[in-house]
Amino acid sequence: MKIDVVHELQKDHAIADLCDALLLLQNREEMHRFLKDLCTPQEIKALSERWRVCKLLSTTELSYRDINSKIGASLATIGRVARFLHNEPYGGYELVLERMRAQSEKL
Repeated sequence: MKIDVVHELQKDHAIADLCDALLLLQNREEMHRFLKDLCTPQEIKALSERWRVCKLLSTTELSYRDINSKIGASLATIGRVARFLHNEPYGGYELVLERMRAQSEKL
């Protein structure tokens, strides 16, 4: 069962405001510029590493150790991504993965 994300956002105006800002970005270049201003290089690296882990977990049968060897992500990071991909109610990873699959099928 998915959580009520709207209710969650209403509880924290700062997060809702950030979400609204992200939704204003229109392309990859704008997103990149915003992330460079918003995040440290290490934070951007951590976010991109989590995304790479998510894609590997969703498209391969690699073990956590194999993923660790392939991209260098810690076992803790891999476990956290796996937990949110498979067990947590937010569904954000799966939503984006599905949209990316649909987009690639159109090409």
